[in-house]
Amino acid sequence: MSGTAPSPAVATGRPLRGRDATRPRPRRRLRLTARATILCTLVIGVLVLSVAPARLYFEQRAEVAQLERQAAALERTNETLAARAEQLRDHAYLERLARRCLGMVKPGEVAFVVVPTEGAPPPPPEC
Repeated sequence: MSGTAPSPAVATGRPLRGRDATRPRPRRRLRLTARATILCTLVIGVLVLSVAPARLYFEQRAEVAQLERQAAALERTNETLAARAEQLRDHAYLERLARRCLGMVKPGEVAFVVVPTEGAPPPPPEC
């Protein structure tokens, strides 16, 4: 076999007759009929008109996700504040706070305050 291309009869599997045997077939051109043009126009129109609702949908999804994150953060804050409120209802805890932060004593007790001889006094406890 030589390096030539196979004949059209070999490529299609059927023999060519008459004028077709000597010249290659021209390529078919893509023709747009009126029906195909209308269909393409409709498809493009639907795509163009669906851009705004799709964008709105994605914006709303992002907003919902952001609001869910904000709600979760507020729930965590609420749980922290509820725990603190429960802690402040405990009488023993309130007594510790009064003694440490306010320097209060029960009747009959004597409170002592240590004053340093040199340097700055220690910072007050965090209350």
